[in-house]
Amino acid sequence: MAKKDRTTDAAREKDREKWMARFQVRLVMQPGVDRAVVLQAVKDVTAHCADTGEHPRDAFGDPDAHAVQAAARLVPADRAARARRHDAVVDTLGSVLKRAGDVAGL
Repeated sequence: MAKKDRTTDAAREKDREKWMARFQVRLVMQPGVDRAVVLQAVKDVTAHCADTGEHPRDAFGDPDAHAVQAAARLVPADRAARARRHDAVVDTLGSVLKRAGDVAGL
């Protein structure tokens, strides 16, 4: 194998790893996503790319957009809604506590 081929392969592998890392980070930020969902989504992407030889960007596009789509497909709607409500309550409580601290001069 020529040196240029190895360099190209290494760059492609690094880009694939960056895509997968970004996908996973964005996926865990979606409402209702747990470890099982992340593992299934990564398995789906990895299996597809292994079967087809495609780069994940070529197969699935933007990792952020694919994470949103994967979460919508893999997370039950009721669990996602519950997680969104929980996040809203936590955000509101954090905002109230910050304001209270500002008023108290803390």
